[in-house]
Amino acid sequence: MATSVHEWVSFEDPDEDRTWVFDVTFLTSRWTCIFGHGCQGVLTEPSPELVHGCCSYGAHFVDDEDAQRVERFAAELTDEEWQFRRRGMAKGVLRRTKKGETITRLAEGACVFLNRPGFPAGAGCALHQVALARGVHPLALKPEVCWQLPLRREDQVADDGHVTSTVGQWDRRHWGAGGAEFSWWCTEAPEAFVGSSAVYEEMAAELTAMSSRAVYKTLAAYIEDRTHRVRTPLPHPTVRRG
Repeated sequence: MATSVHEWVSFEDPDEDRTWVFDVTFLTSRWTCIFGHGCQGVLTEPSPELVHGCCSYGAHFVDDEDAQRVERFAAELTDEEWQFRRRGMAKGVLRRTKKGETITRLAEGACVFLNRPGFPAGAGCALHQVALARGVHPLALKPEVCWQLPLRREDQVADDGHVTSTVGQWDRRHWGAGGAEFSWWCTEAPEAFVGSSAVYEEMAAELTAMSSRAVYKTLAAYIEDRTHRVRTPLPHPTVRRG
């Protein structure tokens, strides 16, 4: 049986009072997003035919700036780019939960920004599709949690103000109690570990945005040196043989 052992690396930020901790095992794995190509979604039953990916419950926002940025870009989309534009513009693309959290509104069982199978522009996040069409990275338009997945950054602040930022994979537990009900989750699914390059290379833009250019360069240099020295690195638990 596979175990959950991961290898981590930590180093100090060159510009801030911060320590960075990175999950080397996940970042050197060949995980890749298989949205529309075998992704079974995050419902209680496998639902690849819906092509929801992880968009079934709407996106949470990290702060007001994140929410306002998405609202601003949403107003620029057309009916040809966004299937539920009229509904989103009429009701607003955001809503407040009973807990006071801001999330994207749902439309027909998934995020209002999710174009469904049969829509002329194709299935997928309208913000993501428009970003690619405009030649910009999707992280410029999408909610932070969406462009970061399946990466997750957690900050811990010590009494003296020193910050420890940990960047690793997003697991079921990070979704709260509902995560245990998913019939499938990509970071524990072997079929998602089929990328042509390592996660730290494929998600270089995301990792840089989550940290800084200098931090990413240090991380990449460490991984590349380690890869040269260690012939048999620790494989990800999902693909590790027991």
